[in-house]
Amino acid sequence: MFDRMVIEVVPRGRRFRAQLRFWVNGEDVVEAAVGAGGRGPYAADVLPPGVPSPLRATGEAHRLVLGEPECTGGCCGFLSVVVQRHGGIVEWSHWQVPWEDGGTPYPPPELHFDAVQYDAELAQAATVPWWQADA
Repeated sequence: MFDRMVIEVVPRGRRFRAQLRFWVNGEDVVEAAVGAGGRGPYAADVLPPGVPSPLRATGEAHRLVLGEPECTGGCCGFLSVVVQRHGGIVEWSHWQVPWEDGGTPYPPPELHFDAVQYDAELAQAATVPWWQADA
């Protein structure tokens, strides 16, 4: 059974530009890994107009930053994952999670998405006019 992802574009707030949140199987991956005060990547960095998104999965593995804690990634580290396509499957694996006071938190499990659904969700997120809320 495949994992299911929904990408949410969060409009600009008082502190941050428009950002993304990744809901996998009904859970906010960023919040679960970095805490309630953390943030996802900026929409402008992950959904740049006119060029392929770094979220795009290809046969070549690449690391993608998905979030950071409220204290910033420069302080405690970033939430990142390796994204790779294996035929009809997109895999998120080899997680790196921010440091916590009590030690290194347990990373999320490997996730496997149906490549067609993954591509459709990425295309849908790219249609959200985040740049209007990011000015």
